Amino acid sequence: MNLACMLTDTAGRHGDRTALKLDDIEVTYAQLDEASARVAALLAAKGAKPGDRVGIMLPNVPYFAVAYYGVLRAGMTVVPMNVLLKGREVSFYLEDPEAKIVFAWHDFAEAAHEGADKADVDTEVISVAPGEFEKLLGEHDPAADVVDTADDDTAVILYTSGTTGKPKGAELTHSNLRRNVEIAAATLAEMTTGDTLLGALPLFHSFGQTCSLNCSVYTGATLSMIPRFEPGKALEILQRDKVTIFQGVPTMYGALLDHPQKGDYDLSSLRLCMSGGAAMPGEVMRAFEEAFGCKVLEGYGLSETSPVASFNHPDKERKVGSIGTPIEGVEMKVVDDDANDLPQGEVGEIAIKGHNIMKGYWRRDDATAEVMREGWFLTGDMGRIDEDGYFFIVDRKKEMIIRGGYNVYPREIEEVLYEHPAVRECAVVSVPDEKMGEEVGAAVAVREGEDVSEDDLRAYVKEQVAGYKYPRRIWFVDELPKGPTGKILKKEIEVPEAVQTL
Repeated sequence: MNLACMLTDTAGRHGDRTALKLDDIEVTYAQLDEASARVAALLAAKGAKPGDRVGIMLPNVPYFAVAYYGVLRAGMTVVPMNVLLKGREVSFYLEDPEAKIVFAWHDFAEAAHEGADKADVDTEVISVAPGEFEKLLGEHDPAADVVDTADDDTAVILYTSGTTGKPKGAELTHSNLRRNVEIAAATLAEMTTGDTLLGALPLFHSFGQTCSLNCSVYTGATLSMIPRFEPGKALEILQRDKVTIFQGVPTMYGALLDHPQKGDYDLSSLRLCMSGGAAMPGEVMRAFEEAFGCKVLEGYGLSETSPVASFNHPDKERKVGSIGTPIEGVEMKVVDDDANDLPQGEVGEIAIKGHNIMKGYWRRDDATAEVMREGWFLTGDMGRIDEDGYFFIVDRKKEMIIRGGYNVYPREIEEVLYEHPAVRECAVVSVPDEKMGEEVGAAVAVREGEDVSEDDLRAYVKEQVAGYKYPRRIWFVDELPKGPTGKILKKEIEVPEAVQTL
């Protein structure tokens, strides 16, 4: 069944209920359904066909949902894109999936056009601006039907990456996403039509897309949106809209906890807080619960797992520091380097199997084969299982940096640094940070005779990648440590104490 049927079903039952809020703007389920049907008609008029890929480069505004369900109901595949991407990054996100069209927020349309111009595909950019987009949709009668799709048809391609090579597109099927939504809404959040969620998680991200947008639409709840997370604004909305469910990454919880006026807001409506995207420090969890009187339940997942794989279930014991137990219909285990099962208590790589596992990486059979073993997905995360079957993340096998819940891939940043004429060698590594969890750091060896400052390099990278990616911490070295083959040994890179305490 097409994932868009969640919307049409809910609109049929609760058409007058508020689906989306953005300050004074309210969109009912009936309005969202009709607008998405007009998007489907617009796409058809542009010559797009079922199976085509369509990019969505929009912030957390109602237009995201309109475009998202419109693409799906037309039988096409959604390619969500971070609005902070720069032109060179956009070009890859359009070229790799051969995107036919991209919906781009008007404030970021320049990067979208630049990316489309650079990409070796013919992609049309549709600028989305308040008033203008409504006028455009008004020129098209709503598409009468939702295009039939098979369970195994790709609904969304979410781009992710390891530490080497270009990003890989995880193909999530209609069945992957719908089943993950059904279980997350019913057994984890125990969501009802009376719930209001705070839409603070980016909807281009798997956590926000599944647990916020799709879960609320499936249930008939209300999603109150914030285009960009700001703790004061979040507290205001939590109180104003009597939000019952807050979902966020640990840095969001820390920001709310650190807000000087947090005690002035009435958050008594909150009944559940859900955390994911990165490990939440136990002290932050305890302090948040004491300050706001709401229990925080932590879970775990990846783009490749739709994303939810495990959770501290509301009807079971909550263990601080644990990612909980597998969700319904999902199995998890810990394995060694040869994919052999390890006993309870031993540290190994976490492997996952179930209805939530991606179809594969888009046109990357080689990369898919690397992470799949007889139906088991190898996560690259190291963990252990306790005597009660609870999983604990110990470390990451990959060198990916998680900065405030956002994934940063060192190889991508290194490639940009290497383009600077003064850079001879570089290595991007994680630097511990109290606020962000991890900060992006770069050790740089400069070419002889060249003169470049930390600020110069920081500004250079900032111009070419999204704002959360560029290295805040940069230090210079004479040489980077290397192994016998000349490979840079990141584990041997020492981060200066002065850099760690910035």
